[in-house]
Amino acid sequence: MQTVLSIAIDALAYGMVLFVISIGLSVTMGLMRVVNLAHGAFAMIGGYIASYAARDLGLAYGFAILLAIFGTIAIAVPIERLLYRRIYGAPELTQVLMTIGITFCIIGIANYVFGPTLKTVPLPSELQGSVDLGFRAIATHRIFAILCGLAVAAGLWYAIEKTAFGVKLRASVDNAAMAAALGVRTEIVYAVSFAVAVGLAAFGGVVGAELLPVEPYYALRYMVTFLVVVSVGGAGSIPGALIACLLLGAIDTTGRYLMPEFGEFFFYLAVIAIICIYPRGLAGRAKG
Repeated sequence: MQTVLSIAIDALAYGMVLFVISIGLSVTMGLMRVVNLAHGAFAMIGGYIASYAARDLGLAYGFAILLAIFGTIAIAVPIERLLYRRIYGAPELTQVLMTIGITFCIIGIANYVFGPTLKTVPLPSELQGSVDLGFRAIATHRIFAILCGLAVAAGLWYAIEKTAFGVKLRASVDNAAMAAALGVRTEIVYAVSFAVAVGLAAFGGVVGAELLPVEPYYALRYMVTFLVVVSVGGAGSIPGALIACLLLGAIDTTGRYLMPEFGEFFFYLAVIAIICIYPRGLAGRAKG
């Protein structure tokens, strides 16, 4: 029973961290139609900034998170303005090549600035302990990661489905020319959407640093994992991404607990099976 509960908590926390990082990629791919393979690089930037802020500057954990989010957005917005706008609507291969190039550039710059070593984000005392449930103690950081994932899921769903900005975003995606003719400033809509996606990546990179360590090749190591989550969940679907993260997180964590010698075998076996059954993902929509 203890093992089952440990697996469940770790799987839920891991799945939520994957969700917080990957949901921004799901938004850019599903709603903005951009294959952004540099998404993991922005999560890495967030982790590096938070590590520097907390370890070297001595800032509190909350301030380190805020600095990581807004610092990453400040770096990403000019990149979106100068580079990404050139590939909106371009063939997928062009987008892949451009964003992979951006990934390698970010990795090189990060290694030059911060050094080629693993970076840690010190947790505050409030998140270092555990919560005693009577029959089991659960690490406080795991609970924090789970709550962050739930908050991001609820906030994004509300923003996209229930706000004026969400309406403008969906209109810009469906028919950018018509939306612009009706007064929607599509370039601002895309820029804000991109900034939110990057900010979430940075947030996930910091919150998940205990589970996905921030190291020099973070962006490449987890690139496929983030893409897999989007593919399995269905690009642009928040519920689909959440279900995919929880399902794949449970499978991966269980496999690593019970049969660690198989590595990620069961994770990718599950991916293959799901994609065979649901080619557009668990909540993917047919192209109109």
